[in-house]
Amino acid sequence: MSNNIYKRVANHVTALYESDPHPNLTFHNLVHTKAVVARAEEIAAHYQLSETDTLTVYIAAWFHDTGHMFAEMEHHEEKSVELMRAFMEKEDEGRAALVEAIAGCIMATRIPHQPKSQLEEIMCDADTYHFGTKDFKTSNKLIKKEFALRGYIAKTQDWVLNTVEFLEKHKFFTSYCQVLLEEGKRKNIERLRKKKSAVVSENTHKSLFDIDASSDEATQKERAGLLSKGVQTMFRLTSENHFRLSELADRKANLLISVNAIMISVILGFLVRRLVDSPHLTIPAVVFLVSSLSTIIIAILATRPRVTEGNFKRDDVVNKKTNLVFFGNFYKSTPEDYTWAVSRMMKDTEYLYSVLIRDIHQMGVVLARKYVYIRTAYTVFMVGLTLSVITFFVASIVQASNAPKTSTSSVKDATGSPF
Repeated sequence: MSNNIYKRVANHVTALYESDPHPNLTFHNLVHTKAVVARAEEIAAHYQLSETDTLTVYIAAWFHDTGHMFAEMEHHEEKSVELMRAFMEKEDEGRAALVEAIAGCIMATRIPHQPKSQLEEIMCDADTYHFGTKDFKTSNKLIKKEFALRGYIAKTQDWVLNTVEFLEKHKFFTSYCQVLLEEGKRKNIERLRKKKSAVVSENTHKSLFDIDASSDEATQKERAGLLSKGVQTMFRLTSENHFRLSELADRKANLLISVNAIMISVILGFLVRRLVDSPHLTIPAVVFLVSSLSTIIIAILATRPRVTEGNFKRDDVVNKKTNLVFFGNFYKSTPEDYTWAVSRMMKDTEYLYSVLIRDIHQMGVVLARKYVYIRTAYTVFMVGLTLSVITFFVASIVQASNAPKTSTSSVKDATGSPF
């Protein structure tokens, strides 16, 4: 294949970008493409790839983002492959194996990355090379701006938090980039974490205290201190209120259990023995026993604790998916693992606050379950008691009406005189 193919590829892709400028492509543009090409050549040179492999990575780097000009973000890789194939067919110098290898490298840049060969790994690392450099700060802003311009507003919400999570999950595949860029990526993550905490604090300050940008530094610090105390007070009071409500629910449940247990023991101890002489009281007694037993069962369900797994995985902590302040999530873990997890959580203000918020929410869910059961138990007790009284009076009236009456003539015959 002619060496001029390098120049023709560069000229063709450059012409694509310049002939139809897309102002919305603030990041996935010609500048980014040229940077990826340079990084791909750098990594390929380190591994001393063959001419064919170098060309594969080179063409893939030039075409990998061209699809952004003609397709939505979710399908730009397929469009990029299509544009590459059309170019290679026109060149009439392409080989099927080469074209497929280039296509594989382009598709490997789809997130999440799943490269299947060294060339695809090089392409992935070249595309995300900036994650480990100082240029990441600028490129991250450009990506966010592009998302907004292209209508992906939802993706820009919680941008800093989502970016931190993305970088933590990302990995460089080649040993060259791992050695060269991992430390830089770690610094970028730490910088974003600090920014995340500052953004959360700033937004909350503005919403609660209406801080003016022109306020002096001393005033802002004073208001920030007040906000911090206010947030702590909010968490403390909310937790205390939920705890008191939980205690109240448990007391109500215990009261229902005690009262109905006493009533059942009384009925079984005294009334059952009298049913032989007063069979008409059987139905009221059964109604009362069933309602009392049902009330006790429902009240027990309200206070019965749930058994949890009692352990967590490190991935759950890294991905901020576990609540470390609830004992049910860690009582089976080792002290070392729990110390590591809590230490990591305490370093991440956003994670810490999210755990506290989720804990309060979970307490609310548990409280709602308790009060639903208790309300049901009181309803069953009230209805059962009412039905028992009604059936008792009905049974007594029916029994009285069916009782045999003593006639006057019978009395007269027995005494010989009506007087």
